[in-house]
Amino acid sequence: MKIKQSRSFERKVKRFKKQEKKILDKEVRKIFNNPTIRQEKKGELRGVFVHKFKIHTLQYLLSYRLIGDDLELIMIGPHENYYRDLKTYMKGRE
Repeated sequence: MKIKQSRSFERKVKRFKKQEKKILDKEVRKIFNNPTIRQEKKGELRGVFVHKFKIHTLQYLLSYRLIGDDLELIMIGPHENYYRDLKTYMKGRE
């Protein structure tokens, strides 16, 4: 299994501090070890899973999907307007 990153995910992670990246890496490993740990979204976001975790006091959401045997990290960000932005991003990829 390979881990792929979308362009949006890469850009956001570049702005993270070293300590925040360590926390993110730990969460990505959790997903990698058990990709279906989270519930699949419905409707327009079918096939997308969202993992919630905290960095310091801020809750982040990390969306991902399984493509064959690969894990694609789609988007990361705080909860505010997250699903709206995710829907917009996914529509643009179709």
